[in-house]
Amino acid sequence: MKKQQVSILLAIISLLVLIVPTAAAKPSEQHPSNGAVYIMTNNPSGNNVLVYSRAADGTLSWTGTFVTNGKGATDLAGSNQGGLALSNDGKTLLVVNAGTNDISVFRVNQDGLVFTDKTGSGGTFPISVTVHQKWVYVLNTGGTESVGNIAGFNLSDDGQLSAIPGSIQPLSGTTAPAQISFNPTGSALVVTEKSTSLIDTYTVDSDGVATGPTTHPSSGTTPFGFAFDNKGQLIVSEAAGGPSGTSAVSSYSLSNADALSTVSGSVPDTQLAACWLVVTGNSQFAYTANAHGGTISSYTIAANGKITLLQAVAASPGAGNLDLALTKNSGFLYQFVNGSHTIEGFRVHADGSLTLIDTVTGVPAGADGLAAN
Repeated sequence: MKKQQVSILLAIISLLVLIVPTAAAKPSEQHPSNGAVYIMTNNPSGNNVLVYSRAADGTLSWTGTFVTNGKGATDLAGSNQGGLALSNDGKTLLVVNAGTNDISVFRVNQDGLVFTDKTGSGGTFPISVTVHQKWVYVLNTGGTESVGNIAGFNLSDDGQLSAIPGSIQPLSGTTAPAQISFNPTGSALVVTEKSTSLIDTYTVDSDGVATGPTTHPSSGTTPFGFAFDNKGQLIVSEAAGGPSGTSAVSSYSLSNADALSTVSGSVPDTQLAACWLVVTGNSQFAYTANAHGGTISSYTIAANGKITLLQAVAASPGAGNLDLALTKNSGFLYQFVNGSHTIEGFRVHADGSLTLIDTVTGVPAGADGLAAN
């Protein structure tokens, strides 16, 4: 009889062992791992990152607000692309604090963000940041009276930044830069200069040290946001590159020697102020936000980098539509609309068309930067 009781007791204990892990998993089930969207408040009194979790259907729900321990700047909003950047593996988020000349680092987890570090940006008024594996570069405008620069950092496994010796390099002069980004292999950096209509390129060696710049005339006026396709071809928005001050997009090939060659000269989108631009992961489509017209235009990208206007108006989020971000699988496109203080979510279809699926309200005016995974 005692053996039978012991057997029953062991059976109950085994059942509990199976049940307890299932119960412990419930909190994570409330934070599905489909991804998230990140935007910074850019508040001069104290910068924060707002996090919205993404459901499988692309809709967003607020997760929390996370302090950067730095300050934003009113002059930043609407003037840049890349104020936030996610690492390739989606585990690290980098944020510029233009008001305090520094960069904040967060670890990404299911509950939002964990602050790990803040360090000086190596210059004045940082506006854009990019990351390739363990290398981070930031673009500093230099303010209104000095030449801006780029500065490099090593990113440790525990989320700490340390300056890369010899990495600080100037821009072409006193300019109004918009964005910095690595190419897909990490062998080059690109910076767009709005006021000079120049595109700067820098080579990056095996230690992460940048050399340059080499300057190249933009195909059209006011190069702004850009992205690379998976072959390393550069797609650039031009806020005034089209006829009569309208917008355009151009494309370039980038050699190992950091030389740019035009593939498609300015291709007009017939809209106004194309500033922010993203490219889908399969490199078939590019989307640009026309801030003065309140529209998104779409382009197709050929294998050789040639671009063709697909839809002049692929979507109409409303005036003041600024930063764009695609999810890692490019299934969804998100845009911050400063005019309505919203984030608009769109489903990206196989033919490049967009369908509005969600509108998140209550985003503060003057927010900046947008990242998604």
